[in-house]
Amino acid sequence: MSSLSALVKELRVKTGAGILDCQKALQETQNDVEKAIDLLRQKGLAAAQKKAGRETKEGLISAYIHSGSKIGVLLEINCETDFVAKTDDFKELVKNVAMQVAATNPIAITRDQVDQKLIDHEMDIFKAQAKESGKPDHILEKIATGRLEKFYTENVLEEQAFIKDGDKTVKDYVTEVIAKLGENISIRKIARFRIGDE
Repeated sequence: MSSLSALVKELRVKTGAGILDCQKALQETQNDVEKAIDLLRQKGLAAAQKKAGRETKEGLISAYIHSGSKIGVLLEINCETDFVAKTDDFKELVKNVAMQVAATNPIAITRDQVDQKLIDHEMDIFKAQAKESGKPDHILEKIATGRLEKFYTENVLEEQAFIKDGDKTVKDYVTEVIAKLGENISIRKIARFRIGDE
């Protein structure tokens, strides 16, 4: 029994899941910790997706000043309750997102917030580049659409590679925190300031 309790403890440390969830996951995976982690993540992410529609009216407004005091970020991240807003995990999320904004300067939080005029402008440039490189007219749209997807991953916050773990996007990271804290979380507003910018 002591070895099982050690496995439960290890699983809790690695996932932040509750004792009963860890016990069930270990039982389902014949005490294989790595498989249990995957199982808990799958269940957690599924639970997080169910929470996506829930209203978020609490949260934090935070300021982050990058070292050297040349770049600053203001942001608002919301959750469902004041209790969660005060947790260390939520505060860490806020700080990590602020650092992401400082480092990458996204133009929007989600792709549907990107101005349609900018999208049209970028598509025109991508098509012109493809045509310049000698690509046939009938595939210009497809090439431009592919380049637009890359544009989104570089410029839209939720779709950017997370600076602390390039294997996941910012949206993946937020979803993991939702699964861990059990509440819906939304990045509401971001603003980045740099000395000398208009």
